[in-house]
Amino acid sequence: MKIERVTLHRLAMPLVRPFETSFGIQTERDVLLVHLVTSDGVEGWGECVAGADPVYSSEYVSGCEYVIENYLVPAILAGPDVSAETLDARLGFVVGNRMAKAAVEAAVLDAQLRASGISFGSYLGAVRDEVDCGVSVGIAPSIDELLDEVSGYVSEGYRRIKLKIRPGWDLEPVGAVRALLGDAALLQVDANTAYTREDIDHLRELDQFGLVLIEQPFVEDDIAGHAILAAAIDTPVCLDESITSADIARDAIERDATSIINVKPGRVGGYLESVRIHDVCAERDVAAWVGGMLETGLGRAANVALAALPGFTLPGDTSASRRYYAEDLTEPFELVDGRLRVPTGPGTGVAVRPELVASWATRRPLLLH
Repeated sequence: MKIERVTLHRLAMPLVRPFETSFGIQTERDVLLVHLVTSDGVEGWGECVAGADPVYSSEYVSGCEYVIENYLVPAILAGPDVSAETLDARLGFVVGNRMAKAAVEAAVLDAQLRASGISFGSYLGAVRDEVDCGVSVGIAPSIDELLDEVSGYVSEGYRRIKLKIRPGWDLEPVGAVRALLGDAALLQVDANTAYTREDIDHLRELDQFGLVLIEQPFVEDDIAGHAILAAAIDTPVCLDESITSADIARDAIERDATSIINVKPGRVGGYLESVRIHDVCAERDVAAWVGGMLETGLGRAANVALAALPGFTLPGDTSASRRYYAEDLTEPFELVDGRLRVPTGPGTGVAVRPELVASWATRRPLLLH
């Protein structure tokens, strides 16, 4: 394809409730959208998942916008034949910046597949028409409020509950939720790097709750520490922030640092690298699932398609639209019997609502050509 122009949109989308993790409290999403148009008039959209501040990741929205505007977009505008498969080589001169690159890749891939009439699911290798859904529950002001929130999600039909934990908010809330759900329900916890090796004995106490996994207890770089933890506790260790590529996934698995991997397309640089990580896990019989980063319907559509690949065997964080937004940027994703349907239309299979892009805008669109 020949890319004719690219527009960057910046939006503020309020969350239906504050979302608290060990990194802080979020009440709205600062959303960056990449909208491109090819010389044939085909459109493609991509969503950047970076947060407003560099606290979860070194990348943040304004930084991603700068990199996309000044480096990535000029590189794709200059190319006579741009495709998702050649982006790695074309954008390789920029070191890292995976979330920025993932947003551009998603827009290119959306246009490419719309032009050829192929859905994300078909292109990526989906084998299911719908996917089991879990929900991520933030740190609550109290145990009672946590139980009320979890009860609501259970009544909606979610097939797995994930609790955010941190030192001082772990054993008691997890125990309370386990008692509420019963022994058979799928329950897991996410530490978002909040613990250290000194907490191994404490983390071992989570074994009593029969968890599916504990996600990313230590900092990203401490692969060795996760290997020590995995040998010391019965709860399976899942890596999230540590996994930024298929090569790193392979290394972590071979070092017994993880037995389950959370794949987030934005964190690893895009959907093509996500498929490579999926393949690494499948070849080694390692469970995997698709994580979420409070995506709008645009990013959610692509994530649901990815989650339908055969190696993603655990419910992901592909929640319904109303989990985070009263009104979504696309047609809403509705939970039916704990599952979401995989879009079948060309590209992401969803349509961005231009009136909402305009009404939620925090600045004028930035046109690049």
